[in-house]
Amino acid sequence: RAVLGGLSQTDSRDYSLVTASCGFGKDFRKGILKKGMCYGDDACFVARHRSADVLGVADGVGGWRDYGVDPSQFSGTLMRTCERLVKEGRFVPSNPVGILTAGYCELLQNKVPLLGSSTACIVVLDRTSHRLHTANLGDSGFLVVRGGEVVHRSDEQQHYFNTPFQLSIAPPEAEGVVLSDSPDAADSTSFDVQLGDIILTATDGLFDNMPDYMILQELKKLKNSNYESIQQTARSIAEQAHELAYDPTYMSPFAQFACDNGLNVRGGKPDDITVLLSIVAEYTD
Repeated sequence: RAVLGGLSQTDSRDYSLVTASCGFGKDFRKGILKKGMCYGDDACFVARHRSADVLGVADGVGGWRDYGVDPSQFSGTLMRTCERLVKEGRFVPSNPVGILTAGYCELLQNKVPLLGSSTACIVVLDRTSHRLHTANLGDSGFLVVRGGEVVHRSDEQQHYFNTPFQLSIAPPEAEGVVLSDSPDAADSTSFDVQLGDIILTATDGLFDNMPDYMILQELKKLKNSNYESIQQTARSIAEQAHELAYDPTYMSPFAQFACDNGLNVRGGKPDDITVLLSIVAEYTD
């Protein structure tokens, strides 16, 4: 807000997000989308409403495979449900936890049996107030970059090393044994954004393999806020993370974190990788 002649001038323009996505399932060498917006067990959505732009990423917990459950079913269904709620206008921009809660409750009440667990991160841009509202449960997350520097970032939520907070639906005999957190446990933040701010929302497959300085190097290549440029940069970031994930000699952020927890680990962390890259732009209908 610029102060002109003693009067505070607020920017009356509506803002929006121009967003591109890219990702890799760890079982694939190429960015292949499974049904819906799913990369491996990761899932994501990008939804527009007249009052807000909403993004989400979720990472299905792979351990369910041991019980014959496809981990992508839970994360994919959760993200598709949240996307539908946004498109129907059944949300309040300032309350992203509400989107997560409503989506999760629908899953719990679903007539179709669904088992699984997932982390989740929801990011909402309120068009008129120019505020970003976020909710992060687990170890997916977001960065906001302005002038080449990280000005906001999500906090990771772990119960203990490599065990993130997660939403779950367990079979009756396993309730109380399976880790299950409430959507209310999500870490929530709200802050103002500016035109040109870059928002990177991603699953832990990115953050476990690429430190901030590498991500910032890639973001410098972003030429403008047109979709093609954003898509190219999102792909470049996802590809680099995917490559590092399979490098046995690289000291990844994950390996560093493991060493801090008394484990002797080197190398990248093979994982599904989902990247949503957004730029705050002027809203055009």
